[in-house]
Amino acid sequence: MQYYLEHLATCVTAVSGALAARGKQVDLFGVVVLALVTALGGGTLRDVILGVPTVFWVSDASFVLTAVVCALVVFFLARLHILSGNILLFADAGGLALFTLVGTEKALGLGVPPVVAVAMGVMTGTAGGMIRDVLTGEIPLVLRRQIYLYATASLCGAGVFVLLHPLLEANLLRLVSIATTLVLRIAAIFWKLQLPTFVAKENIHQG
Repeated sequence: MQYYLEHLATCVTAVSGALAARGKQVDLFGVVVLALVTALGGGTLRDVILGVPTVFWVSDASFVLTAVVCALVVFFLARLHILSGNILLFADAGGLALFTLVGTEKALGLGVPPVVAVAMGVMTGTAGGMIRDVLTGEIPLVLRRQIYLYATASLCGAGVFVLLHPLLEANLLRLVSIATTLVLRIAAIFWKLQLPTFVAKENIHQG
């Protein structure tokens, strides 16, 4: 099941990466690159940090093919139909939820402590999008105040997976984790939910 979820996550995030190329005046190659870094970036960083002998897409090139095909579909579909800006947000939310689960589950399977597994889940879910945003000259979503509970939703989904891991059957646990991240992220988009902004009280007296 994890293998198929990872492919689904690759597909969804590749779509979000390709959509991020809109209005950036990039060619087909650029679209494919953005799709690849979005889909594979977080998992690559996770595997390198965890010391996995072979990064997941190197040992199984089908993940690269999945991302490339999705990028091509978006590239040509965008020439025929107007794609709503909301598609990028929801594709990104879906990829965030799926990759958060995949990263957390893989890390736990490698025997790391629960806190590290949560960190790896958040990294897997967010790092690819951060690389994409940097390449397109945008402030990464995870750092934008108006993006609403992006990394926070990922953190909650990963935390739920770790906490309930000893209690729930595997497929139910995956569903609960994905739903936690996805519901929080979509609810935050609709209702503009966000964490409090850091504001320091000024101690300088005017005189």
